[in-house]
Amino acid sequence: MTRGTISSSAFHLWRNRRFIAKAGAVGLVVATLIAFRLPLQFESTTRLMPPDKQSTAGLASLRAAGAAGGNLNAVPFLGEALGVNSAGALMVGVLRSQTVQDHIVEQFDLTKVYGMRYLKDTRERLSSSTDISLDQKSGIITITVTDQSPQRARDIARAYAVELNHLLAQLDTSAARKERLFIEERLKTVKGDMDEAAQQLARYSSENTTLDIKEQTKAMVESEAKLQGDFIAAQAELRGLEQIYTDNTARVRAMRARVAELKRQVGNMNGNPASLGDASNGSTPYPPIRKLPLLGVPYADLFRRLNIQEAIYETLTKQYEMAKIQEARDIPTVRVLDPANLPEKKSGPKRTLIVAFGTYFMGFLAMMYILGTDRWQTLEPDHPIKFFTREMQHGLAQDYHALRAHIPWSRNGAKSFENK
Repeated sequence: MTRGTISSSAFHLWRNRRFIAKAGAVGLVVATLIAFRLPLQFESTTRLMPPDKQSTAGLASLRAAGAAGGNLNAVPFLGEALGVNSAGALMVGVLRSQTVQDHIVEQFDLTKVYGMRYLKDTRERLSSSTDISLDQKSGIITITVTDQSPQRARDIARAYAVELNHLLAQLDTSAARKERLFIEERLKTVKGDMDEAAQQLARYSSENTTLDIKEQTKAMVESEAKLQGDFIAAQAELRGLEQIYTDNTARVRAMRARVAELKRQVGNMNGNPASLGDASNGSTPYPPIRKLPLLGVPYADLFRRLNIQEAIYETLTKQYEMAKIQEARDIPTVRVLDPANLPEKKSGPKRTLIVAFGTYFMGFLAMMYILGTDRWQTLEPDHPIKFFTREMQHGLAQDYHALRAHIPWSRNGAKSFENK
């Protein structure tokens, strides 16, 4: 471009400076209206620290689960994360997964908030409103959520950390988790066996009136010895009374009745067949001493089974608690370094930038129009561009008249236009 051409263009621009100023003013007004009609945007940021070294085993197990054909449909990032050695990169993959996004969409009802019809569109809107980045040196994960509501922006940013830990706990396949699940199933089985053993012992004790064979035998032997002593003493006293009084004396008859009762009680305790008929009337609810050895064997077997099941249950309970503690250590969890706070200032829109851009853009279009018009006027009438433009205008005019001719309510107008 020569110096004369530049001077001529500058002259035309200067001569039409009012038109350029009007165009800039129009751009200023339109951009101002647009800038102030755009909804306010707020940003809330949270920073997460990656799992510590104790949780790296859990991360390795997550990759192994993906490699073994785990639930890749629910968490599509696992297939890509298998080749990633960084724990932070895996966490970012989890945060960007469809599973986490669907939980957040459901928790905050974002389909209604965003005015979307389909879940896929809502998920894309959430993804565009969320920026997740990873510092390769420190491994710190930064999550920034942009929303029209400052409270919702803060809550969604916090929900990302909660959903991340929740999903990692669900996907954890560490050895401690497997051990805990195995012990949990064994506890259910042992608990059932222990309850069954206790019921069998209770039924046997109830049917045979046995409480504790060892203590019960000791008590019955002591009771029998006392009854034997009373019986011998009563017999001696009866013989002495018979030597002094006649058989019809009241004291002799009373002593004989006492001796008979003591003899019957001793027979009941010994299991004497001659006295069992008297014992069947319910005078003694306990089994005789002769039956205690026979009852002791099955009782001891049932009691031993119950003790074994109780010991197993107690041991498994301790192991179960230890497995739960170890599982909690192995689950990869992130710690919140900077919690998401309620944003105090808006992050957008940039109204000053929008107004300035609209003003300069309209001014630039006005200058391009002036320069283009000036260039058009300097072209020769037979220039190919002008010739092509005239042919195009003529063709468009014919098409327009033909279209008007086929419109019933515009035929009169079209004819009058053609007559002119």
